[in-house]
Amino acid sequence: MNINIKKVKIVVTVPVENTDEVRDAMCKAGAGIIGNYSYCTNAIKQVGTFIPNEKANPYIGEKNKLEVVNEDRLEVICDIEKAKYVISELRKAHPYEEPAIDIIPLIEEDSL
Repeated sequence: MNINIKKVKIVVTVPVENTDEVRDAMCKAGAGIIGNYSYCTNAIKQVGTFIPNEKANPYIGEKNKLEVVNEDRLEVICDIEKAKYVISELRKAHPYEEPAIDIIPLIEEDSL
């Protein structure tokens, strides 16, 4: 079996009120295309927690205090050649100074 990774799934957590802005940035950068469809994303409601330290500049919450935030887990598929640009645009649109981003390689069905 020869597996060639052509696509990745980019996953990011984002405050609910910023989901549309981050989605737009990622999709305008070339993510979210599946066949003849564009803007293909998935958003799952979740609760995130964090404690900003003294060096942090938190968008939400206070330094050294536990913060609980309603967030979306935003998922989008992306051609691997576009992934760096998509992530760059995601970071520009995202309100957090350190967004949690997962980059997951995908195996195409034809490779199985």
